[in-house]
Amino acid sequence: SCLCIGLSELIEKPFDVLSQLDGEPVAVFHDNRPAFYIVSPQALRGIRRPTLEQVPYLQFAEKNALNIDSDQSSRIELLPPSATRERVVLDSHQARNTPTILQLSDRLVTIETRRQSRGELSKAAIGILRNRLDAHVLPFFGRMSVDEINADTLDRFLARLFEFELSSTTVSQYFVIVRKLLKLAVRLGHRHDLPEMPKIRTENRPRSMIAIAEYRALVRTAWRLSRRHSEAPKIKERDGTRERFWVHPRNLMLSPDMPWVISFMINSFVRPSDIRNLKHKHVQIVRGDHTYLRLTLPESKRHDLPIVTMTPAVRVYEAARRRAQALGCAEPDDYVFLPEEHDRTYALAVLGFWFKWVMREARVPQVDHLGRERTLYSLRHTAIMFRLLYGEGIDMLTLARNARTSVQMIERFYASSLTGEMNVGLLQSRRKTKARRQ
Repeated sequence: SCLCIGLSELIEKPFDVLSQLDGEPVAVFHDNRPAFYIVSPQALRGIRRPTLEQVPYLQFAEKNALNIDSDQSSRIELLPPSATRERVVLDSHQARNTPTILQLSDRLVTIETRRQSRGELSKAAIGILRNRLDAHVLPFFGRMSVDEINADTLDRFLARLFEFELSSTTVSQYFVIVRKLLKLAVRLGHRHDLPEMPKIRTENRPRSMIAIAEYRALVRTAWRLSRRHSEAPKIKERDGTRERFWVHPRNLMLSPDMPWVISFMINSFVRPSDIRNLKHKHVQIVRGDHTYLRLTLPESKRHDLPIVTMTPAVRVYEAARRRAQALGCAEPDDYVFLPEEHDRTYALAVLGFWFKWVMREARVPQVDHLGRERTLYSLRHTAIMFRLLYGEGIDMLTLARNARTSVQMIERFYASSLTGEMNVGLLQSRRKTKARRQ
């Protein structure tokens, strides 16, 4: 008998394979073909090793030899199939040349990039796809042939992801990529069908809300720190730089942008990424029966409808624009918040840094009673919750459209922490009956 394993399995767990030698050769397969064999030093003594010209398979083995020997006496030798006592005979279906996941992944990225160019996907989605391929998909599946992946292989991949302590939602997103790869293999004729996918139970993890008293404390504290020119505490500092994130000295003192951002997000339903991208050309002040801002932001999460703000957002924007005019950066293509920072990823990181600082100073817990961390995104969650709590007659569809989300997302994430006691007045209200005609 002869033990058969895939090359990817050997690379992943070489010493487990060595422990199974027991005098017998191990056939290592690549692309459904025997690439080389591993034999123990004892078995090697009775075998004459052929030359590279005699055995083409050995050329592949030489190029892919693993240097996993701990000393000269236990060195692993790679031998071609003809040098062993037995060969594994493959049927015509197994012997056909099928691509590896690594080869197919290039095709998938090309297809998804074309979708992005047609406007079906965002540029960020392509980046996420590449990152996840590199992080776990290719290290696990890379050298496997697409037709050798089965339910057991997928179960082992599932175990790997949970070993890295990824959330169930993230794990399910990894399997979306794996499914796309396998569906592409079926479409190209390299597989007949899809293997059964493991079932993954995902849990909704809504973000934390900020109570109205906490919101007021945050705004008051942010204005106090800004007006007093208080300096942020220097943490994680080593040799003049931060280990993870360095805040430039000019950003160690809080600017008015922080209290403005807190108030603006609470009154406009926008995401932190919208704050990062918001330019003056995206903002229009509307005055009539109602006063509000019309925000025509770039598309986000496949939504491109204008956003209508609450009235207080108008006052915040007008104050920010006056300051921008004084600084000479109020042109249509200038950014509304932190306009002097051209690196917008850095600008958003500064706002996140400031927000944690303000929470500490305001003694607002950075983690809620359910252990959920509070970040800038909590302000969007709070904005939607405030409308559900204090908006008279607001309907879910209108709120969802204006917040650039769906009713299902509001029910699953934003309104998941809404309790009956929060709206006890509405629950106990009674319809007014019309007076009877005399």
